[in-house]
Amino acid sequence: MFMSGRFATVLLLLLLCPASVALAGPAENQALIDTARARWEGSPQAGWMVRILPPSVDAAALPEAGSGGAALLARYCAQCHHLPNPAMHHPDKWAKVVHRMVDRMRGHGNRGAQMRQMMGGLAAPDEEEVHMLIGYLRRNAQKPIDVARYPDLDTRGRSFRDACEQCHVLPEPASRTAGEWRRVVSRMERNMAWMNRVTGSQAVPGETQLRVPDILSYLTAHAAPATRTR
Repeated sequence: MFMSGRFATVLLLLLLCPASVALAGPAENQALIDTARARWEGSPQAGWMVRILPPSVDAAALPEAGSGGAALLARYCAQCHHLPNPAMHHPDKWAKVVHRMVDRMRGHGNRGAQMRQMMGGLAAPDEEEVHMLIGYLRRNAQKPIDVARYPDLDTRGRSFRDACEQCHVLPEPASRTAGEWRRVVSRMERNMAWMNRVTGSQAVPGETQLRVPDILSYLTAHAAPATRTR
């Protein structure tokens, strides 16, 4: 089978040793992601694989984009679905998620053998890579809200609570500035529409509706100062 020069280069990257992968930058990581996506999008299972995660982040937008952890995420975690955002889970959840996914890559556990059969043999991280990947995801995970600091969470913050806890732990409002929250909420609104979550596009009696102005108002009121030190 004929392979383009770019495809052959990316395939070679997939087979390289961990030390080489750790040196990859965002461009190389994105090439791995694009090649993996083309592979599973062309499979008979593409219809449900594409729905596992929303396409919300690319290699350049990852935290620590040039790190070994980001390279491992691109190499292993886009083989069957869109690239996950480290902020989709809180730190304590990532280890369980990674171990479950690694079991599947190795042909064990729920859908493990099926995944290997469908994908023609998935690459799986070794133990050192698993340790490195979990560390990267935990460092860049969602910071959970300290509910004791927000007595108005169930009143003024209800729209924020109802919308955001559908998919992940409630984030800490003071973890971002108001401007950062506007960008995050815009991205989350697209993700919720993509996943057919509450979007407010059609009011259904008795169903909670997404009220973006209320969410932004609450987050802005509790956001970090715009001049915070990074």
